[in-house]
Amino acid sequence: MNQDFDYVFHLSHIDLDGYGCQYLSTKVFNNINCYNANYGTEVTQRLEEIIEDIKKLENIKPLILITDLNLTTKEANSLEKAALKVGAKIVLLDHHATGANAADKFAWYNLDTTKCATLITYNWLKEHFNFDKDSEYLAIVEAINAIDIWVDDSKYFSYGRVLLGMISGAREINRVVFANNDREYKYNLIDKAKEVLNNTKLEEAPIVFDDKLHFIKKDFFRKDKNDTKDNLVATYITDILSANKESMSITYKGKKGILTYQTGNTSLIGNNFLVCNDDFDFYMDVNSRGGFSLRSNNKLNVSKMAEAVGNGGGHPNASGGKIENYKDSFVYAKLREFVQNYLDSKGGKWVKY
Repeated sequence: MNQDFDYVFHLSHIDLDGYGCQYLSTKVFNNINCYNANYGTEVTQRLEEIIEDIKKLENIKPLILITDLNLTTKEANSLEKAALKVGAKIVLLDHHATGANAADKFAWYNLDTTKCATLITYNWLKEHFNFDKDSEYLAIVEAINAIDIWVDDSKYFSYGRVLLGMISGAREINRVVFANNDREYKYNLIDKAKEVLNNTKLEEAPIVFDDKLHFIKKDFFRKDKNDTKDNLVATYITDILSANKESMSITYKGKKGILTYQTGNTSLIGNNFLVCNDDFDFYMDVNSRGGFSLRSNNKLNVSKMAEAVGNGGGHPNASGGKIENYKDSFVYAKLREFVQNYLDSKGGKWVKY
């Protein structure tokens, strides 16, 4: 394959196999933007996001790399037309048999049902970009392959089971609002898993890594002093919110708030943020069904706000409710726009700061 591109836009799935593909691609390409999606509407939204991001950059030769996701013929056709308009090359590496019809019709659609997507990506990177000459990444790839396509007689299967739980349980950072941070966290976990696997007797490795996993997670979130993992995560999220607070701000009747999405641990994170950011009056976290939690630090009676905008209620500093006719989005900017318009319709007015 001739490298007739200089910027990679990599879309992958949201499981161990999907992040495994990106873990490898980020080791090879310096100019790379990563995106993740589950199936259905999110795939379409992410592909649209990629096309828009390509348009923002000048004088690049883009590659749209898709791994561990199968496209329908309709989705593939739409993507090919959009890619042609922005001058992007496409490569899709997948193993799901449900993509067979599209694979038969598009030359860029590479389907191999005998391997997981991480192993397919590994082989593609080795073949075309001389990746991993010393086989440093081979064992972790084999472990991901063993668990993803359930090769239970593989010597790496037990280790793969620990990896599977590691990624499915890595929910400390919301992947929609803090996508880059979430990916960094998951890549870090895979990297630490690789180190243990490469430096431990294979029969002992699953237990050794399982014992270390809690401390590996804490180390990622710890900045200086040690604390409980919940407190370390809350501080980490608060720092991200504080750095991005203007682009995440919303208003209600002249009061300034910040909007998060399915961040969870609302009391701890919301209160942390408000204490650290005295210029904000409330914190609002929305879930995928339109339910919301509100927090304040004696600057706004959020029980009144919850009652007015979501038929909810609670306490002056801690309340919740539900947004009527909620429209979910996997793109934070669209979600923020929807929520702000909703608050405006309930008597709020967007005040620009």
